[in-house]
Amino acid sequence: MQWQSMRNSLRLTFRRLVADTSGAEVAEAAAVLPLMFMILIGIFWFGQAFRTYGTITRAAQDGARAAVAPVCTTCSPSASTPAANALTAVQSALVAAKLDPTNLHYIPGLVPNLASCADGSVVACDGSTTKVCVQVGVRLSDVVTGSGVCGTSVSFQYPYQFWLPFTSLNKQLIQLNAASQQRLETH
Repeated sequence: MQWQSMRNSLRLTFRRLVADTSGAEVAEAAAVLPLMFMILIGIFWFGQAFRTYGTITRAAQDGARAAVAPVCTTCSPSASTPAANALTAVQSALVAAKLDPTNLHYIPGLVPNLASCADGSVVACDGSTTKVCVQVGVRLSDVVTGSGVCGTSVSFQYPYQFWLPFTSLNKQLIQLNAASQQRLETH
């Protein structure tokens, strides 16, 4: 008997709640859900951009490391120049991260002006590759001692396209920059 009374009370309460709704919840949901959906899509695409940036930064570090190595064990046997070693290392890192290495490029005007260790003149990119700018024998500043050390610089750009409907970022192509410097080690 008591169970029956509680069930009837719950049924009456539920009916009253259903009857009291005037559609305000539906209107609120219609206003809030698209905004929430856009925020979620934005979080996803900015996360993808951050992942891509991290990947190309790591690829630039691998390229700089391969360029200063006297012998590159991870490079192909035909790669014997620092620029070829750097390009092979960068492409390998991008392929491992499932990014397309054919999208690599650099713009000559955006290459850092680094001075030569030998005579102080500005070192241009190695012309053997148009995908990655490799500058060998450049003066780098040593953070610890404050003096200049000799090393190699690797820089390039990688395109990233946002897809964020109803915003100014929709189908916007941006160029992510990656650069790394590695000092020459003397043995």
